[in-house]
Amino acid sequence: MEKLTSLSEFYYEISEILGKNVDEILPQGIQKDIGHFNVFSIADTIKKQKMDGQMPYNRRAYYKISLIAGPCVAEYADKTIEVEDYALLFATPRVPYHWIPKDESLSGTFCVFTEDFLMKQKTGILIDELPIFKPGGFPIFKLSKKEHEQAAAIFDKIKQEINSDYAFKYDLLRNYVLELIHFGQKLQPNTSMYHVQNASSRIVSLFVELLERQFPIDPNGQIQPLRNAKDYADRLAVHVNHLNKVLKDATGKTTTEIINNRLAQEARILLKQTDWTVSHISDSLGFEEVAHFSNFFKKYTQLTPLKYRA
Repeated sequence: MEKLTSLSEFYYEISEILGKNVDEILPQGIQKDIGHFNVFSIADTIKKQKMDGQMPYNRRAYYKISLIAGPCVAEYADKTIEVEDYALLFATPRVPYHWIPKDESLSGTFCVFTEDFLMKQKTGILIDELPIFKPGGFPIFKLSKKEHEQAAAIFDKIKQEINSDYAFKYDLLRNYVLELIHFGQKLQPNTSMYHVQNASSRIVSLFVELLERQFPIDPNGQIQPLRNAKDYADRLAVHVNHLNKVLKDATGKTTTEIINNRLAQEARILLKQTDWTVSHISDSLGFEEVAHFSNFFKKYTQLTPLKYRA
């Protein structure tokens, strides 16, 4: 079953893989108020993993940036991309992901960090407002050899600095993480990165943020508090017709269409990546009857839930 992996669970799993005590792999000199940051070799962390595609597909309680070299399959939400040479992956706690190595030649580096590590008072930014971490994106980028070398150079600075005794090394590491983030954002199409923040775009931004907060679904089956267009309009303190017009102008889709597309995406994730029953998924997504959920799902995928899962 899919789960939310905490930092403690992450370090337990890594220590088991590396054959070390947790204290040996925790970063040195980091204080609680700094937030958390660490960096690892991909080759070291997969060397004892089975190469059978069964690596975990979890939502993590932390952010992660991975520079991958070698053949693998990367899955992000309900999307899949084949990587033959190089790739850069930006992972957020909001969206489940994993990557599956095709052989033991896979190598690279990844860093993990918490939201506290890049808090606004330290950097002047809110991490979830950065384009690379915004909902609805697909932040897995195939890289050329030159781009890989550029990203690897930043990771080399990170690996060198985390082992230094420089008193302000975590300030410097924070800057290197931002450098990686900006490197990734430059790989995105310019049209998706900048926009004028007027009243309408602000409503769109708040709506998307509110929609994404409904996920991941509680494993215990907690039904979403916001289910339809009026629920969202009431929460945003706007008339439902105004919300619909703003979203239609900005996206070409109605409020209901956007909500339903996101529900369908989550349904696909839960069917493929958990062992929940169809009834459990139906209840968790707020459907009163399994038949209603099945009809809804078939409308968006042309398949019944059971056929999609098979």
